[in-house]
This record gives sequence, structure tokens and C-alpha cells, in this order.
Amino acid sequence: MKILVVLPRFPYPLEKGDKLRAFHQIRLMSANNDIYLFCISHTKVANEWYNAMRPYCKEIVIAHPSKLVSYANTVRNILTSKPLQLGYWYSNKARQLYRQFEKRVQPDVVYCQMVRTMPIVQGSNAPKVIDFQDALSMNTQRRMESTRNILLRSALRYEYKALCKAEHLACDLFDRQTIIAETDRDAILHKNNSNIVIVPNGVDTKHFAPTNIQKKYDILFCGNMQYAPNIDAARYLIEQVLPRVKVVLTSVKVLIAGASPAASVRNLASEEVTISGWVDDMRQCYAQSRLFVAPMRIGSGLQNKLLEAMAMNLPCITTDIANASLKATDGQEILVGNDPQTLAKHIVTLLQNEPQSRLLATAGHNFVIKNYSWEAATAKLEQTLINAAQK
Repeated sequence: MKILVVLPRFPYPLEKGDKLRAFHQIRLMSANNDIYLFCISHTKVANEWYNAMRPYCKEIVIAHPSKLVSYANTVRNILTSKPLQLGYWYSNKARQLYRQFEKRVQPDVVYCQMVRTMPIVQGSNAPKVIDFQDALSMNTQRRMESTRNILLRSALRYEYKALCKAEHLACDLFDRQTIIAETDRDAILHKNNSNIVIVPNGVDTKHFAPTNIQKKYDILFCGNMQYAPNIDAARYLIEQVLPRVKVVLTSVKVLIAGASPAASVRNLASEEVTISGWVDDMRQCYAQSRLFVAPMRIGSGLQNKLLEAMAMNLPCITTDIANASLKATDGQEILVGNDPQTLAKHIVTLLQNEPQSRLLATAGHNFVIKNYSWEAATAKLEQTLINAAQK
């Protein structure tokens, strides 16, 4: 089967969740299918990144809209009540380039990631599948409800309403739809949202495997540190949770790791808090830490960071927002807290009780091994693409 994959970003390096998902899906589907990759990229694609994808793709075409064009299209979308981010990822040249590519490839099915790519393929007669990945509308709504900035809240309210309409349209425009978790599927406001296929993420358990090395940090949190939900979680951990931990444990070392930390994250650095920035191999961060804390208060989808930490046998602490998609058992495979006091109590308990920490880590590790396989998830996606192609 010829699959034309359309992405809003080049899927390498793997520093963002959407890239990670696309990379593993392409990698695995390339074994039985011919993959043709069309990407939009606002940055230069390094040769080593391009070469990382070449073994899995018959051909790669990259559209490079200028920032000026992207910003102009963002403003244009305000005038037409469309999502700002759909404007940012769209350009007439990109759409023309895509149409030429599709005409030449004649794919059996087109597979698009996120509603950001919808304007690029709109009008195509090929069978089409969209991966919502997350419910972007729910993500935006949570950000809107959490901010005190009046101007930002107004902008997010606009984007939330526009994304709800875009997601609804995608349910009608595409032949099939996929999404990462049930909670996100239920947030898509369409009468047929129950037909959206759940395709979870996985974790490479051979790559993210338990490693016994000397522990350097007590607490780890990681992720793309330009992403608003991760920025919020990092600040929440250091500013509200950590002081409560230090009432009991006066010496606690924390590592905040991940690409492109925002200024508000860099400002968290201190003698006890390390802000690493980009890390070549995140496994070292997991292995050097005693426990993993993901105090997510906004955002959507499935947290890959939790899958990786659990695969590496770290005891994990998170919130209901993150665990709603993960579906680990609170108290057995993970610890859940939704306020600074409870999160701090869980951290203290695990740092003081090594046997309990090991039991939680082992149960979490077994949970991920059993439930989160890239191979199983991608097989489900591949069948959805086949169904769309045979409509």
C-alpha cells in the first residue's frame, strides 16, 4: 500500500510528542508499505535528521513557508474565524507542492497528523485519515481556564472555539479518524466521535530499559520546555510542591530536563534545581534519578515521558489529568495527586521508603510492558488506513 503521510513538522529529532508518534508509526509501517512523506517545516532540516528518516521513506518532500507568510496567514485566519495555528502551518505554496506530490505518487491513502494539516489536503479526492493525536481544543480550553492574563485568556478562548469547529469539520472531511486516548476522543464535539479509533502511543522498551547507575537526582521532570503545559508543570513543581517537600527533607536535588527551556523555566535554576536544556540521551536523566514527577495541570493526550520513565523502572507520581489517558492504577502502578500537599506527601513517602518505591516502580514497569507497545498500536493504525483505502 502506498501511504502519503502529511505532518506539520519534520519528525526528527524526537524532542516533541507529535514527532515521536509520527517517527515510530512511519518506521513500523514502512516494513509492509511504501511511505511517502510530506512535511511542513519552519526551520532548516539538518542532513542528519533527513538521513534518519530516509531508510523508512520512498520519498520526502518538505515545504518551508517563511515566518512572514505564516504570520500573515495567522492574521488572515482571525478575519475568517479559523484557528490561528491552522494559519501558521498553512501556505499556498505548501498546498501547491502537496498537490503536485500527491498527483505524482497516486497514494492508496493519505494519513494526516493533527488538524493543522487539514487545509493542505482539503479538496483532495484520495481516501484520507486524520490523526487528531490530542484534542487540541481541550488542551487550549485547559490553558484558557488556568491563565490569569486577560489578553491571553481572550486569545485562547477564540482559539478554543475555532478548534472545536475545525475538529468537527475534520470528522466530516476525513474518511477515518484516530486519536491517542478515550479522554481526548470524548472531547471532540461531533455526534459520531465514538467512531474515532483509539491508537495509543507506545514505548520502545529495548531502548528505554532499566539501568543501574549511581543516582544523582532525587526528582526528575522532563519534556519540551517551550510547551506551555510543561512550563506550567515545571514551575508548579519547583514553586509550590518542592517547598512542601523541603519541610521534611531539607536536601532534595531536582533535574528539569528537555529542549529549549523558556526563560521562566531557566529562572527556576538554583543549587538544588538543575535546568539541563537539550539532552542527547534522555535515558541518562531517567537512570540518574530516584523518581519521576509529572505534575501536569493543563494539556491533553498521553504523556510519553511517563511511559519512558515507567519503562526504565522509575516510580512515578502524576495528576489525574495525565493519568486519565495513561490509566495506571493509583496506589499500585503510580501515585496520583492533584494539589501541592498530596504531591509533596507522595514524594516524601517514596524518597523515605525504598521498598515501597521499588514495588511501585516494578508494578509501573510491568504495566507499561503489558499495555503500551508501538507495534500493537501501529498495527491498529495500519488496519484503519487499509479500511479507509478500501472504502
